[in-house]
Amino acid sequence: MHDFFPGLAGVPAARSKISFVDGQKGILEYRGICIEELAEHSTFPETTYLLLYNRLPSQKELDAFNSDLSHHRRIKYRITDLIKCLPEYGHPMDALQATVAALGMFYPQPNVQDAEANYWAAVRLIAKLPTIVATYARLRHGNEQIQPRDDLTHAENFFYMLFGTVPDPSLARILDVSLILHAEHTMNASTFSGLVTASTLSDAYSVISSAIGTLKGSLHGGANEQAIKMLEEIESVDRVQSYIEQKLAAKKRIMGFGHRIYKVKDTRAMILQRHAKQVCEHTGQSHLFEIAQEVERVMDQLISHKGVSANLDLYSGLVYRAMGIAPDCFTPVFAIARVAGWLAHCFEQFQDNRLFRPDQIYEGERARPYLPMSVRHSQAQL
Repeated sequence: MHDFFPGLAGVPAARSKISFVDGQKGILEYRGICIEELAEHSTFPETTYLLLYNRLPSQKELDAFNSDLSHHRRIKYRITDLIKCLPEYGHPMDALQATVAALGMFYPQPNVQDAEANYWAAVRLIAKLPTIVATYARLRHGNEQIQPRDDLTHAENFFYMLFGTVPDPSLARILDVSLILHAEHTMNASTFSGLVTASTLSDAYSVISSAIGTLKGSLHGGANEQAIKMLEEIESVDRVQSYIEQKLAAKKRIMGFGHRIYKVKDTRAMILQRHAKQVCEHTGQSHLFEIAQEVERVMDQLISHKGVSANLDLYSGLVYRAMGIAPDCFTPVFAIARVAGWLAHCFEQFQDNRLFRPDQIYEGERARPYLPMSVRHSQAQL
């Protein structure tokens, strides 16, 4: 008799040196460096380099990496034409997944275990995902595509391509920190999805497209979109208590709370909470932050004893909304960051690959006879 673990909960599926999480103590490390230090001192490209190569780059290496990223931000006109053909009412995650899959056709990888080919695949994906997201976000509303600028940082350039203005340095830094916090998180659903694809020795573009499809779900990356909808639905601080009590009584999920791994408050949520307060004050949307704070207070009062605390989704949605990013683009922004971790796991899988082929527990009937159509017809008349 086989043991059964629904959702593979607690079942190690891979050995990895990329990130570490302790949900009981609220610890998260990328390649052994705690997330607090990276959020304080690093940048998204530097953190990405760390995830990919297991070390912080020298200044020369970082400059070269940043240069490669900035010079590969543009997308081919046929990719832009493809985006123009997508329905304007579609979800941006579907547009991103379809475009990334198509992107791989322009940059074929005959040997997916070649280190140099994988470097350039990583550069293209990291550099072009923000362009794809910004392009669809603008075109669907009838606005012109804004071409990237090589002189801007990764975060600045994404903001510029979305809105046509260079962000205030403080906002750019908050966006950069958010990308760092979302860049990697061990064996989550989208990373596992990408690993399964990588284990077939499919190319990096297919791996990332697969992971994007998994990230779209409301129980994974889509949770921050649902969290901001909840805050806007509540409308005011004085409605929080009754709203939460009604939801809990109906056994409904409170988005932005709880995590399969964390039994204490998500460390990333604590970091982004401070930045969310700053950006909400900067953009005149403090009321949403105040509602979020009250939601967290009420939730702590009612169910924190169950190990359910605020997670990153509660505050990431706040940051993006305050910056003017549409709620259905929150998860694509998540993907712009998480592509770093997905690629790190993809390349780690390629190094010592074994095809994922799990088993199942069959619970259906056995040895059933094939019934001719005449017999099935007769039985249906009874």
